[in-house]
Amino acid sequence: MSQDNFSGGFVLGAIVGGVVGGIIGATLTSQRLMEEAGEEGAKPELADAKAKRRMRGSAEQNIELARRSLEDKIAQLNDAIDDVRQQLGNVNGRAVEQDREGSLRED
Repeated sequence: MSQDNFSGGFVLGAIVGGVVGGIIGATLTSQRLMEEAGEEGAKPELADAKAKRRMRGSAEQNIELARRSLEDKIAQLNDAIDDVRQQLGNVNGRAVEQDREGSLRED
């Protein structure tokens, strides 16, 4: 197993895990909002309409928060991967430099 395969799998796993976690969180939140709307004792039609509006807005907010959080985590993972790649390059006796565009190149 090469280092590139591990890194790619790790990043892919983090992305998939973040997306699945966001979906589960949004689903659980929407269920909770629906239960709260049912407990309010309001007219069923009004409670359903209010719950749907709240759920729609809340789900969109949750998705946006999950997306931002996921982007932050991906950036952190990319930085960590670059640091480890540089450390391993120095350990193996290869000098790894970053060019102006930010991509790594070996000398």
